[in-house]
Amino acid sequence: MSAPSRNQSRILWAALTVLAITIGLACLLGMVWGLGRVLDVLSPVIWPLAVAGALAYLLDPVVDLLVKRKMKRQWAIVCVFATAVLVMGGIGALVVPQLVSETRQLAGKIPDYAQQLQKRAEKWLQTKPNWKIPFLSPQSTPGTTNGTAPTLTNIVTTTGADGTNVTTNTVSTTAAPAASTPEQQTVQSIAAWLPKALPIIGNWLLNQVTRVAAWFGLLAGIALVPVYCFYFLLEKKAIQGHWSNYLPVKESSAKDEVVFIITEINDRLIAFFRGQVLVAACDGLLYTIGFFAIGLNYALLLGLIATVLTIVPFLGAIVTFVIAFILAIVQFQDWLHPLLVVGVFVVVQTLEGLVIVPKIIGERVGLHPLTIIVSVMVGTTLLGGLLGGLLAIPLTATLRVLMFRYVWKNRSS
Repeated sequence: MSAPSRNQSRILWAALTVLAITIGLACLLGMVWGLGRVLDVLSPVIWPLAVAGALAYLLDPVVDLLVKRKMKRQWAIVCVFATAVLVMGGIGALVVPQLVSETRQLAGKIPDYAQQLQKRAEKWLQTKPNWKIPFLSPQSTPGTTNGTAPTLTNIVTTTGADGTNVTTNTVSTTAAPAASTPEQQTVQSIAAWLPKALPIIGNWLLNQVTRVAAWFGLLAGIALVPVYCFYFLLEKKAIQGHWSNYLPVKESSAKDEVVFIITEINDRLIAFFRGQVLVAACDGLLYTIGFFAIGLNYALLLGLIATVLTIVPFLGAIVTFVIAFILAIVQFQDWLHPLLVVGVFVVVQTLEGLVIVPKIIGERVGLHPLTIIVSVMVGTTLLGGLLGGLLAIPLTATLRVLMFRYVWKNRSS
């Protein structure tokens, strides 16, 4: 048997390469699908751990500062927790009533705002030429008059005694059902209703049990967040010093490489979460001040929305701008205040890009905002839900570190 020619070898290698790429993509898709299912099942467990980890990232610098001032770590954590509770309680006492009031007012006025927007849209459309599309306009069909369907009658033709044809209209009648007693009617209605009602009642009961279980799991998860956060902060040194001992890899250069990669990923995630939370808080404060300055209603609520959503770059700004712009149109009935909303948006985004982000985050994260947006959208779609979108950021940071370490590294170094 002769060896394959040069062209045949190229074709074989190309086919093997395509097959390997296909198998690799199939394995990757299978892993993503499996990860999505695992997250769906374990989300009540993962959510408290993720929140506690993020809080530990944020509070750790303050705890370290107190430890440097000769305070024991557990007492430093207790002091930080107590201070955080007092600060959050004070902010809640000052802000929460106003937020609740604004939320109720906005919820009550949404129908009126929707009607006003509809009237303004109709008024604007009436000033435009009314273009008629011929093939979309109603047309009359044969056999109809003014769009009504023809009336059909039952016509019967018979032959009379003198041999002439006689045409008559026939009316079909049906025999009336026999009268039944009220008791029989009640029994019949109940018998007809039960097969339909039992599945509905069963589904309703199952939904109520599921809701109770979900609320219980949510409350249990919220209660466990401070506990997880406390032990994350307390065991920081032990975790940093001994976590590599639990890697299922022998002591070698390969294990050193794995430790280096995980450390790089952890450093970038710490920088991202700390920096993005501070950026979101600054943006929310600036939006609140700007909307108060132009007299826009629900300024505090809009600032809170911006603070929460700005964790994902650009998302908070876009959603806040759209809501504020619509509210300005409905509230003031002019174009000056919507333009002022645009001005507030431009000022805040300029300050964020030129001052806030360079001072707080700088180049430590290494993730472009567009990359974060795309990763969150892909994570939400593939992994499912908000938890998948949040976990997409660590996965993207991991992919970036791996690519720069092994694929895009400088060949000359």
